[in-house]
Amino acid sequence: MILSHVGFTLLKREELFMSFSACIFDMDGVLLDSEPFWRRAEREIFSQVGIHLTEEDCVETMGIRIDEVVRYRFNQHPSHYPPIEDVAQRIVNRVAELVESEGRPLPGVITALDFLQEQQIPLALASSSSAQLITTTLKALKLEKFFPLWHSAEGEPYGKPHPAVYLATCAKLGVQPHLCLAIEDSLNGVIAAKAARMTCVAVPEKAVAKLPQFAIADVTLNSLAELPEVWAALNA
Repeated sequence: MILSHVGFTLLKREELFMSFSACIFDMDGVLLDSEPFWRRAEREIFSQVGIHLTEEDCVETMGIRIDEVVRYRFNQHPSHYPPIEDVAQRIVNRVAELVESEGRPLPGVITALDFLQEQQIPLALASSSSAQLITTTLKALKLEKFFPLWHSAEGEPYGKPHPAVYLATCAKLGVQPHLCLAIEDSLNGVIAAKAARMTCVAVPEKAVAKLPQFAIADVTLNSLAELPEVWAALNA
């Protein structure tokens, strides 16, 4: 387990953990290891329109809303393409297929969710993914009972790293962002959470875990299974 402290003493951080009004989870890469699904889908669908991406290319856009990813790639490789919305939807459909056939909760997810419910912390989901993919994922992973409230960035003017999806989710919950804990895996997601003035726990995948930029997260974990341990240590 790795702990990083940014701008707070241990006492102040203890107070923050004790006063959370809600915990808001990202979905992709936090609840399930779907980032490989996104990379597979992006490489497959983009190759069909003549854009050939590497795994590293796809890692670059982790956490960004898919229509913005498509626009970014089209701008990188100017040509005649189908409408952005069509290509984005094809990618989403392919990811949904992979989630339904191969999706499993990441280690520690159920432990963390059960623990937070025991603390009587309201839970919500704030994702760059579409409503279609959120409902598909929650159903496939049997996590619907944990997230009666969720919000997709697809209807926001901007996706992550803009904080809009987090601010809208807090508004739905009726809580102040600075009293919320965010759980993220991507750097773009962490930036969004911190821009919303939330406390952020990062659980990055191994491919990006060593990026020094993750120092902006308040706490960095190897797995969500460590969340109860962190919670107890900071509230001792």
